[in-house]
Amino acid sequence: MKFSISREALLRPLTLVAGVVERRQTLPVLSNVLIQVGQDEVALTGTDLEVELIGRTVASRVDEPGGVTVPARKLMDICKSLPDQAEIQLSLEDGRAVLRSGRSRFTLSTLPVAEFPSIEDSQGSTELSLPRGMLKHLIDATSFAMAQQDVRYYLNGMLLEMRDNLIRAVATDGHRLAVCSRPAELHVESPQKLIVPRKGILELVRLLDDGEDPVSLTLGASHIRAHTGDFTFTSKLVDGKFPDYERVVPRGGDKVFIAERAEMRQVLSRTAILSNEKYRGVRLHLEEGNLKVMANNPEQEEAEENIAIEYSGDSLEIGFNVGYLVDVLNAIDDERIQMTLADSNSSALMEEPGGGDALYVVMPMRL
Repeated sequence: MKFSISREALLRPLTLVAGVVERRQTLPVLSNVLIQVGQDEVALTGTDLEVELIGRTVASRVDEPGGVTVPARKLMDICKSLPDQAEIQLSLEDGRAVLRSGRSRFTLSTLPVAEFPSIEDSQGSTELSLPRGMLKHLIDATSFAMAQQDVRYYLNGMLLEMRDNLIRAVATDGHRLAVCSRPAELHVESPQKLIVPRKGILELVRLLDDGEDPVSLTLGASHIRAHTGDFTFTSKLVDGKFPDYERVVPRGGDKVFIAERAEMRQVLSRTAILSNEKYRGVRLHLEEGNLKVMANNPEQEEAEENIAIEYSGDSLEIGFNVGYLVDVLNAIDDERIQMTLADSNSSALMEEPGGGDALYVVMPMRL
């Protein structure tokens, strides 16, 4: 194997592919990136056995096609440290990968290509195509609510639900819920529900932009595969049953107020400074035309702020984890936020005034 390539042509796919590679590995070959060189195309593959990413780029010159696996982080750090527009030559010599550029020369260890695992190619049952920007919006609007290392393993990911002319993303960690739906030109024989693991979602969204270019999805029994531009992304699916999220959405709350989103976010962030560091609780006191936000901590320090809101109704006091509220305010695009409450023990419903394509449910705290 021997080829030449510009630093920039190698660096973008390498950076994305190296993101999939875990630092602490059970198998040594999993900390490597697989480089496969064809006639003029170079394919880079990284995997952690759950998520696999293949990035393709064009070589300036191929002297000898072939394949090799080299340490992903080291190769990426070398490429990053070379000057802009540098020409890189990579070759396999005596079982080692030799990288030359200008007056620099680096020799990297290799492991056999045959040892590099690939996620088995299950036959995809359903093929779909979506605009990249739509899928990115769905993930951005909901991914913050995914659980991290929850024993209920099916919560450590995102539910993607596809029906005729509708796609929906749902995430919950048991304390809050985020749902975002978009109409889409989809035709599926039966509604599809798949749980994509947290890492798969975070890697997939790095490949997407706000454009209208399509991303094509292949849904299999145990995998999802996405083709976007020069990248092919594959993730195993979480085998489990996602909770019935529609039952969690509160109905019939009679206390509805509208506030300026940016102002409310600033007020909550300031008040949180004096909240209990462990529980991060704040109290909201709702009254006509005004929302009072209060926090205190074991050192007897207190914060109190007031926000003018659109509200006329009975007063109510309710506690929340301030981080959960701020996360929702960061995810909503609108300049205003609508919040619906029933009583101090019921979950709050947050959304854009009049609805919008996303809704958020936050459970209250007893303070």
